[in-house]
Amino acid sequence: MSDAAVHKTMIDTETELLPALRSYPSRLFVETTTRCNMKCHMCVKQSMGNGLKEGDISRETFEAIVPALARAEALVLNGIGEPLLHPDLEAFIRIGKESMPAGSWVGFQSNGLLLNESRASSLVQAGLDRICLSLDAICPDTFRKIREGGEVEDLEFAFTALNKARDRHPESKLQIGVEFVVMRENIHQLPDVLRWVSRLGVSFAIVSHLLPYDKEHVSQIAYDYNTQEAVELYLSWKKKGKEQGIDITNFFHVYHCKFIRTDEEQRMVDFVLEMIAEARERDIFLHWENLTKRDVAMAEDLAETFDKAMAVAEETGLDLRLPGTSPKNERKCDFIDNGGIFVSWDGEIHPCYFLWHTFQCHFAGRKKYVNRNVFGNLKEKGILEIWNDPKYRSFREEVLKHEYPFCSNCNLLPCEYIYCEEFEQDCYTNTVPCGDCFWCMGLFQCLS
Repeated sequence: MSDAAVHKTMIDTETELLPALRSYPSRLFVETTTRCNMKCHMCVKQSMGNGLKEGDISRETFEAIVPALARAEALVLNGIGEPLLHPDLEAFIRIGKESMPAGSWVGFQSNGLLLNESRASSLVQAGLDRICLSLDAICPDTFRKIREGGEVEDLEFAFTALNKARDRHPESKLQIGVEFVVMRENIHQLPDVLRWVSRLGVSFAIVSHLLPYDKEHVSQIAYDYNTQEAVELYLSWKKKGKEQGIDITNFFHVYHCKFIRTDEEQRMVDFVLEMIAEARERDIFLHWENLTKRDVAMAEDLAETFDKAMAVAEETGLDLRLPGTSPKNERKCDFIDNGGIFVSWDGEIHPCYFLWHTFQCHFAGRKKYVNRNVFGNLKEKGILEIWNDPKYRSFREEVLKHEYPFCSNCNLLPCEYIYCEEFEQDCYTNTVPCGDCFWCMGLFQCLS
């Protein structure tokens, strides 16, 4: 067999592996800059203790990723900042297109404020495949409140500029998209936003939930903390209890605070313990307080709005990606599972969006500390050397097991494992912090 044939066989064999286990990353997320021209309240840059430094990726650092592009499926050119602020953005797009195989794509997310006809044309000529603009409302007042420093008209102008540029270059395969962050104050605008952008050349939409970095924004969360499986199990047993004359809503107080119980109270406790036993058997986590105090009206409102949004998507032909209305009981990591690697502007290598930066946030009613996970720096080692380092591969292998506790639905919340300032392991002894990852739960999405 010739050397070429042997090489082809090796490539064919490797492509059969899960992307995370191949000798090369399949998707590269490269932070071109951490600078931004807006001050959105839902952004990690506005949070306390984020430890972020502002800077632009250098040409030298960007070129260090080229060895990984030969077999890459996607190159996403954004992180915390606004990509259009980087003067070499078009050059990076060209390098990506020249280095990547046929069928791959280059894209980024943007607030769109710097998009005029000239810049749009420049991006299209460079070979940009996908661009996703942030639009969380079409009501001017709501938009200004969410996206401080912007106007709805700015986005309309940006979409128009992109369409004109695409029309001038018919060879372009540019797909225009929109990202919508769901909050209580804007949720009802989602269907109208989708209908509006469908008339402006938009072909896809990504919807994500809010991650509150400040306590004052927790009230804007629109999703249910409980998994759908937990809610269904709880409601079925609540109905069964009602039929038997048992009210289970007071279980927590009676079980933990009353050592001398009436026969009726003990009957209720025994009944609920049967429910808990079924939950354990089915590997369903139950957080009693969250279940008894869940906002049923909000949950129904969110589900109804998502149904309307999907109807608009089907009517207009939009490719719509909706998040869950509640955390998924069975988790997966789109970043690790699909072979993603994350590069900061200063050359640091990270495993996923969740562990890209250090920040504080609020989740499931508690303050949470997240610390960036670094596996190397491109100024010291090659990207493929870092990717194939045993420590990095071991991390990915552990993530792929998907064997995590459901921390936000645990009655021991907050526990010292998850809500400490430095994560070491969870109660299942996992050294990866995926049990409390918002992306892993299916609540958060981005261009990927």
